[in-house]
Amino acid sequence: MSSVMDDPTLERHFKGHRDAITSLDFSSNMKQIASGSVDACVMIWNTRPQMRAYRFVGHKDAVTCVQFSPSGHLVASASRDKTVRLWVPSVKGESTVFRAHTGTVRSVSFSSDGQTLLTSSDDKSIKVWTVHRQKFLFSLNQHINWVRCARFSPDGRLIVSASDDKTVKLWDKNSRECIHSFCEHGGYVNHADFHPSGTCIAAASTDNTVKVWDIRTHKLLQHYPVHSATVNSLSFHPSGNYLITASSDSTLKILDLLEGRLLYTLHGHQGPASCVSFSRTGDFFASGGADEQVMLWRTNFDSVDYSEVLEQKGAADEKASVHSRYSQPSAQESGAAGVSSQKSSSTAPVSPGAGQPDSIPAALASTLQHIVGQLDVLTQTVAILEQRLTLTEDKLKECMEMQRQSVSEN
Repeated sequence: MSSVMDDPTLERHFKGHRDAITSLDFSSNMKQIASGSVDACVMIWNTRPQMRAYRFVGHKDAVTCVQFSPSGHLVASASRDKTVRLWVPSVKGESTVFRAHTGTVRSVSFSSDGQTLLTSSDDKSIKVWTVHRQKFLFSLNQHINWVRCARFSPDGRLIVSASDDKTVKLWDKNSRECIHSFCEHGGYVNHADFHPSGTCIAAASTDNTVKVWDIRTHKLLQHYPVHSATVNSLSFHPSGNYLITASSDSTLKILDLLEGRLLYTLHGHQGPASCVSFSRTGDFFASGGADEQVMLWRTNFDSVDYSEVLEQKGAADEKASVHSRYSQPSAQESGAAGVSSQKSSSTAPVSPGAGQPDSIPAALASTLQHIVGQLDVLTQTVAILEQRLTLTEDKLKECMEMQRQSVSEN
């Protein structure tokens, strides 16, 4: 192995949005990236070369959040127009729409089984819906300001929410009660999510920090004051060893959770970096910003044994200053993107949690994924047909009414 640990590299730029990017997400097979923007459009970018992007128009105001369903056959989008749309990410771009809240919908998120949707809003509520027919199930109402983000835990039993009331709340989905409120942030909380193990949560705030808590003990595990401006978004690497953040200071930062330190600072966006997301396997991550660009990065550093990574990082720290060879952008990073490697003060390591479930044979997993995907498409098709049928019925009623009026006049 010539290089034990390689730096992240910028692979591609995607340009097509006409205003700031607000959110992005990878499909499960890594072939597509969905992005939302203040320009009110959802874009589906194909990661394979020579494949055209799709632009979905339907929302009447800024799109605040996008997410693929676990199977990748649906994309949910939330908007300032108070609605949520479910799109089929193909060239036709068909969608169903439902009015979800009485204020801006800030986030939308699928449960891991793809059956349930979670939304949060400026109306201070969090709502849970069925994906099929978009039936409202229940709402959670203890926040006293806008709810910026809500996410299901990996097992679907818990919900985490982040709010402008400066709290992060943990909810039990079954009892619908707030288990705990984390109040350590000194500013609005923009984003929160679960660690892949389900044992920890991380949150990003306007106080320029990222915090990590253990949800079993409710103790603050880690505190990262690594940005010089608001932290807008974060994403856990699927291994649970790394966390990436996006900030209004225009940088992305990769945090080493086991060591409790800053690994990389990435300079790519001109102006605030608004969103960031790892792919499902962690091989890539994507970022979006106020510069209207979506950037696709190759992770690189996650492909080697973790002990070797720490060994190399230790050696590098002894030999040179933290910015030494990483401070200049590499040739393949096309232009403005640069990578620097850094070390911050250590904090308590995050435990990856209990053992992972046994793996399913690849052929069976593929078949099951295909079946779930087909069910997603069928659900969406039925929903679209229902909408059309309702419209037809309304038209028919209108015609009959007009005919009745015409007869009575005669």
